[in-house]
Amino acid sequence: MEKRILSLLVDNKPGVLSRISGLFSGRGFNIESLCVAETKNPGVSRITLVTEGDDMILEQIQKQLNKLINVIKVIDYKDKPSIYREMLLIKVTAKPNFRAEILRIVDIFRCKAVDVGPEHYTIEVTGDEGKINAILNLLRPMGIKEIARTGTIALARESA
Repeated sequence: MEKRILSLLVDNKPGVLSRISGLFSGRGFNIESLCVAETKNPGVSRITLVTEGDDMILEQIQKQLNKLINVIKVIDYKDKPSIYREMLLIKVTAKPNFRAEILRIVDIFRCKAVDVGPEHYTIEVTGDEGKINAILNLLRPMGIKEIARTGTIALARESA
């Protein structure tokens, strides 16, 4: 099984996301993460999703997506040089003996402390899945109170 990042350009209309998620659930495919936002053209949205399957299943998913009326284009980033990012907000318990260490980790990972309270820090992290998982592993022993995580977003790199 292989993870695959797909980007769909779709008409920005009600019900499109429902039809796409229905295609996945109706065929027993899983969506691991999903991000949707308007593009520079207000009539078009970009849906970036992460799914998993073998080559045959992933090919079937793409064929089914291309058949949907409101899908303009399906982009598979498998063989394309691409940039992937996620964003994470982490609320960490900031006991006095951990406060300096948390801020050092924030600095090392080039993150931001976006909220500070007497008993917590809220940290914003942007990066690839490896960076996100690494900072989570470092902060977990200090006490993570809450996590909000976007799914993966991606764009192909420009050709040289």
